[in-house]
This record gives sequence, C-alpha cells and structure tokens, in this order.
Amino acid sequence: MSDLTLDRLDDGAAQVVRLEGARFGGLRMREPHRHDYHELIWIRTGKGGHLIDGEPLEVAPGSITVIGRGQVHVFERADDLHGAVVRFVDEVLFGAGTPGWLVAARGGRRVAVPRGEHDRLDELIGALTAETTRPPDARSAELERHLLSVVLLWTERWYDATRTERRDPDDADVQLYRRFDGVLERDYARHHDAAHYADALAVGPAQLSRALSQVTGRTTKQLITDRVMLEAARLLRFTDLTVGEVAFRAGFEDQLYFSRAFKRHYQAAPMTYRAQVRGAG
Repeated sequence: MSDLTLDRLDDGAAQVVRLEGARFGGLRMREPHRHDYHELIWIRTGKGGHLIDGEPLEVAPGSITVIGRGQVHVFERADDLHGAVVRFVDEVLFGAGTPGWLVAARGGRRVAVPRGEHDRLDELIGALTAETTRPPDARSAELERHLLSVVLLWTERWYDATRTERRDPDDADVQLYRRFDGVLERDYARHHDAAHYADALAVGPAQLSRALSQVTGRTTKQLITDRVMLEAARLLRFTDLTVGEVAFRAGFEDQLYFSRAFKRHYQAAPMTYRAQVRGAG
C-alpha cells in the first residue's frame, strides 16, 4: 500500500471552506487522507457518514465534527451538505482558555449545536471567512485567532451541555485530561518532566499516562513535548525573537539542544521553519 496522502493548508494558519449542497461518495469519494491540521466540520443540513481513523461516524444535521491533526479522514458518503469546514494549524490556537483537548481526541468527536445557535454560528464562521480571505494586515492573525477561539469555546460549551445529560464511560479520563491540560498550560515552560504533572494532579504516573493515551492516543511525555514545541513554533511564526530567546521562553537552557529537539519535532531547523511559515522558503 502506498503512503497516505497528507493534506496541508495551502496558505495561512486558518482556512474556511463553505459547503453549499456538497455531495461525496461513489466516484467522488476520495482516498483516506491524513490531516496536517485540525478540522471542524459544521453541518447545518444534510446527511452522510465519515470514516475517522477507520471508525464510522454519522454525519448529523445541526452538528460539528471535530477532527484532530494527524487523524485519517474520508467522507464515505454525503448528500446535500450545507455548512462549513474550518481548518487551522496548532500555532493559531490560543493557550489558556482554549479547549485544546477537543482536537486531541482519538476517533473524532461530534458535537450537537442547539437549534437556536445555528444562525449565530453561521455568522461567526462568516466573520472568520472574511478575515481569512481579505488581504492580510497587522490585525489579521490576531482576529483569526480570536474568532477561532470563540468557535472552539462555543463547541466546548455545547459538548459539555450534552454530557451532563448522558455520562459516557470515558468521562473520568476526559476530566483528568482537562485538569492535566490546565496544569500543562501553567507549567510547560518550567517543567518538561512527566513526574511533575502526575504529582500536581495527585495521581500515579502510569495512571496519568494511561488516561491521556485513552483520550488522545499520546503519552504524558509526548503531550508535554507537543505543548512546548507548539509555543516555540508560535514564537517563530509570530515574533522576531532570536532562536536563543525562543529556546529560553520554551524552557530550554541550551540553544543547540533546543534546535535539535525542534528539528526532530517539525522536521525543520528553527530558522528554516520560520522561513517556511512566513512564505520565504
């Protein structure tokens, strides 16, 4: 079997594709492909089905499907879809307050949107669409991040509202992951060791790693590294700090060690990565 197709964003850190009567399946069905970005699929009307990491998930009208970076996705079938697909890379996410756990789940999540919120969600996505398609200026990146943050926070609110009525078996793991995510956001620049987070959450290291793996498919150490490298990538993309300054802010005392770790994570040295994401490479 050949390698999976890797879908990337052509330009920028966020993208919106409107769905207006979209149909998939039969001769129009794509091969399964891996995402190099996160994706929110808002379906206002229509029906069909996805395969996410090989698991079937129905397309439900009035819902948002959340697909995380690295997951394998394909529309198995779809008929007369109306809504939007919102795509974004890690760097565009805010830190504190943004529900990063939503895009970390294995198998994708489908979140019901209350009927009274459909128009508001369409308007918000419309505002995000306008920002991503207009000529960029000094405020563009910040506005995109704020608008996307609101979409994610609303999605988390709607997700929580349904789970208070129907508790799923993974609730304890999800709640532990949320607590971990808060501690990680506070401490990632000072503590890169998994034991610190287990101690802070008063659970055993094996218990923590098992719960995080169940929710996200990644170990405690991998999630810490992801967060540290995300911060470094943000600073390289959105600031003019030197590599040494970026390394210090990400919690590294040795710039050379940081550069090697960054290259392992992003397959590019820090300055090469900066040139690539700014369109100069």
